[in-house]
Amino acid sequence: MPEVKSVRLTETVKAGGCASKLSPAILDQVLSKLPRQHDPNVLVGFDHADDAGVYRISPDTALVQTVDFFTPMVDDPYTFGQIAATNALSDVYAMGGRPITALAHVCFPASGDLEVLKQILAGGLSKMMEASCTVVGGHSIRDEETKFGYSVTGLIDPARIFTNGGAHPGDRLLFTKALGTGVISTAIKKSTAKQSWIDAATRSMTTLNKTATEIILAFSTAARVETDLRPIHSLTDVTGFGLIGHAREMALASNVSLQFGLHQIPLLEGALDCIRAGDIPGGLRNNRDFAEYVVGYEGGIAEELKTVLFDPQTAGGLLIAVAPQHSQELLRLLQAGGVPAVEIGEVLERTKPLITIAA
Repeated sequence: MPEVKSVRLTETVKAGGCASKLSPAILDQVLSKLPRQHDPNVLVGFDHADDAGVYRISPDTALVQTVDFFTPMVDDPYTFGQIAATNALSDVYAMGGRPITALAHVCFPASGDLEVLKQILAGGLSKMMEASCTVVGGHSIRDEETKFGYSVTGLIDPARIFTNGGAHPGDRLLFTKALGTGVISTAIKKSTAKQSWIDAATRSMTTLNKTATEIILAFSTAARVETDLRPIHSLTDVTGFGLIGHAREMALASNVSLQFGLHQIPLLEGALDCIRAGDIPGGLRNNRDFAEYVVGYEGGIAEELKTVLFDPQTAGGLLIAVAPQHSQELLRLLQAGGVPAVEIGEVLERTKPLITIAA
């Protein structure tokens, strides 16, 4: 791409990426008071804070719909566009859907460098093309803070929808990416992040969840043919509310409790260094204020390790609840497909605390 005038996108915004989102406490307070619409074709709505909405249009076809946009978390415009697209596509993949079309959402200063805008759009388009998702239009407004993202529509078989509900006691919890993009993005904004940290976080944030979802769908279909049972019971992506926030949603929607092995949870290089240095985004604090009351810690756990569990992830990984007899095979297939999945915990009968972190 052509070079642009020297501009640090992260310096132009107060918070970057998913750390710029509203507090989950605010959303919970507002959404809980809205009236519920009753449409039998709505297969998944916002009742359980799922990743995307699903609307049936025929007996064997439904639409998956989502929207996601945010402020820059990296300084390079092209990379920012790629990350925004990767993040927007993730919600469709988390439902088990196939993205087909997208509409761009652009907020950009009226006096901004148009080459910067061009590179943002080009970066986003590159990831949409990788996903075989066609950008069919969009909308733009003047805004002093740059924001970018997409509304994405996908297709899904109504019989093969994954939601954040349905996890069973005994299920194993698999996770496909490492935590730490929020704190590293904050360090980028402060110009304190090492290049190796930036590179690792950028690779994570620009990696589509496409391959992981394709493997999950193929595995689920094959297992159901053999056993007539669904091996994967729950699926969600870990994004702006952090691992604990999205785990809380899975636990509540499934009426179960979750236990995580702290040292099984993968972390990006530099994540703990950023926390120790105080590079903590406001979104992390909001997540912790909202969700830590459901968490119990077992054993001596360092403060920075507790903190990273609430880190708002941008284009984060998939959290999968899979039947125990199928977990190792799914893990093997994911890793063989280049997905750095690991087992990080298990599902328990509903108890208190809702989420346990074991040292």
